[in-house]
Order: sequence, then structure tokens, then C-alpha cells
Amino acid sequence: MPLYETVLIARNDLTQQQVDTITDQISSVITEAGGEVKKREYWGLRGLAYRIKKNRKGHYMLLGLDCSAAAEQEMARQLGLNEDVLRHMTIRVEAIDAEAPSAILAKRGDDRERDRGFRGPRPAGRFGSGRGRERGDDREEFRARPRDEMEPGQGGEE
Repeated sequence: MPLYETVLIARNDLTQQQVDTITDQISSVITEAGGEVKKREYWGLRGLAYRIKKNRKGHYMLLGLDCSAAAEQEMARQLGLNEDVLRHMTIRVEAIDAEAPSAILAKRGDDRERDRGFRGPRPAGRFGSGRGRERGDDREEFRARPRDEMEPGQGGEE
């Protein structure tokens, strides 16, 4: 049987359990037709690129399916009838890796590791803090001098 990946976006005012219920209904449609759900990932509540039916966010869910074309068409029909589903998209794929996380979840994990860990050395800026003392810079233009160290005739004294 052909393999499919379906991503659906549910309304943001639903809970994760309600999104799981929608996914369970879709899974039952697939299994009744002799197919199988090989992968199921909840991507979370994410922002939409543009407003869809007055929603700015949506619950994203990925399903990896091994089913016939008729079962996929019935699933698409059921998703289209469901008021809680804003959008859905199904593509045919060559293989489904049920163990590895999808690119979305893998990217999220990389972002968390990068944000928590060592960020590396600070890039060399032109002016560290603006005074140059951290670098041992002795140039006059970077240091402010107190008035009593100024020579007569400088700074408006006459």
C-alpha cells in the first residue's frame, strides 16, 4: 500500500486532548479501511503565517499513514467536514521512519540545546563597553579623564 504523511492544523482554542480525539477518529477511519497509522507526532501550538478563520495559532499534528488511496480520500473528506480542523495537507512519501523525529521536532530540540548551552566566545566588537579598559587599550580617545588631570587651556578653563 502507498505511504502518506498528513499534517493537520486544529483551532487554537482546543486542548491537546481534543486534538488527540480528532486524530483518534482519523486513525479509526484508516484502520477500518485496512490501513495503519505508523507515526503520530504532536508538534504543539504554533503561530500561523497568516490568519485562518480568525485564528492566529493552531495545534499541529503529523500522521504517517500506510493505507489505500480510498482510505486516504475518506480521511481527507472527514477532515474537511470537521469544524475544528483549519487546514490539512497529505503527501505521498517513499518511506516513513517511525522512530526518528520529524524535521520540526528535531529543529526544536536543536534550538533548545543551543539556547541552554555554551554560546561560544563573544564576537570581537569595535568597542567592548565603550571605554576600552577591558582590552588594555591606552588610547586617549577611549578614556575620559577627570578635570583635575586636564592641562590648563583644555576643557574651557582659562
